[in-house]
Amino acid sequence: MSKRLNFYDLAVWKEGHQLALDIYKITKDFPKEELFGITSQLRRSAISITANLAEGYERYFFKDKLKFYYYSRGSAAEVYSFLFIVRDLNYINKNNF
Repeated sequence: MSKRLNFYDLAVWKEGHQLALDIYKITKDFPKEELFGITSQLRRSAISITANLAEGYERYFFKDKLKFYYYSRGSAAEVYSFLFIVRDLNYINKNNF
């Protein structure tokens, strides 16, 4: 009998999880006036990547799975867009970008 895989066994989930951790580390040094702005938005969109992967993974019907995987993809694009903004505001350096 084979062991059932979980969402956290997926390579893409592991990469998304690491990205979220990195985003939290990077944003802790953002200006305090950004706490309820870019900092919050960037963190929430980073967390949304893995949350939607997990939810999609646990859905039974393929259409439901696909919907959440697309949401995750959209959240990844949102993170990328925010990273351009914080780079251009000089909140992060080129290496962190």
